[in-house]
Amino acid sequence: MRYLILSLLLSVSPGLYAVKQVYTFAIVPQQSASKMAKLWTPLLDNINQQTGLDVRFKTAKDIPTFEQRLSEGEYDFAYMNPYHFTVFNQNPGYQAVAKARDKKIKGILVVRKDSPIQSIQELNNMTLAFPAPAAFAASILPRSELSGIGNTYEARYVSSHDSVYRTVAKGLYPAGGGVMRTLKNVSPDIRNQLKVLWTTEGFTPHAIASHPDIPTEVLLLIQSALVAIEQSEEGQQLLKNIKIKGFETAKNEDWDDVRALRIDLLTDLVRQ
Repeated sequence: MRYLILSLLLSVSPGLYAVKQVYTFAIVPQQSASKMAKLWTPLLDNINQQTGLDVRFKTAKDIPTFEQRLSEGEYDFAYMNPYHFTVFNQNPGYQAVAKARDKKIKGILVVRKDSPIQSIQELNNMTLAFPAPAAFAASILPRSELSGIGNTYEARYVSSHDSVYRTVAKGLYPAGGGVMRTLKNVSPDIRNQLKVLWTTEGFTPHAIASHPDIPTEVLLLIQSALVAIEQSEEGQQLLKNIKIKGFETAKNEDWDDVRALRIDLLTDLVRQ
């Protein structure tokens, strides 16, 4: 499969790759940069092998920094949460490329396994841990539910999903927000101390999106390579590492369920 997709597209646009260009592929920093690099760089290497492109891993120190960079159009490609996509599809105009196949994203609230807390109603008047204000499933959805049932709480933003899990495991906070994929990826010594207290309803998952200036031919190369990864045993292992079954093509309208929530937390980052 190596270079197969590239060869097909070169037959249509033979001058496109006269000069090889580096493309950045940023991953939302749900976990530490070192962990994200370990999980995603081999997958990006697979894409490079398929396409002949030079796609390189990027991330940010925390989710707000990642959001700021998206607003400035800094990344060529990015794996972003559903709410991020609805914002940055509007401006600077990131376009849907792919999303996880057969998947809905669900937020969770976790507590220690030995916690006496049995329901989210018991979290009233407590200080709770979340990754960042605009972390969609790990923060927006559970906070909305807590407010909706009349709970009063204080939110502490601890920069990543892993930080939520670590601080709850240490007993620094009684509960915190995350998603099942990152909970499964956190170190077993942390994960084994936690249990899921509550789960949200499902929404269209994270988007892989491209900057509006990316040529259509390059977008299609990346899109085809992502969809093709699961066709090899090596690719299946790479997907297993990031807890995704496979990718499918996506269109901008796939996130209309998220748009219908009318969330406006990042309106200050949308430049008109």
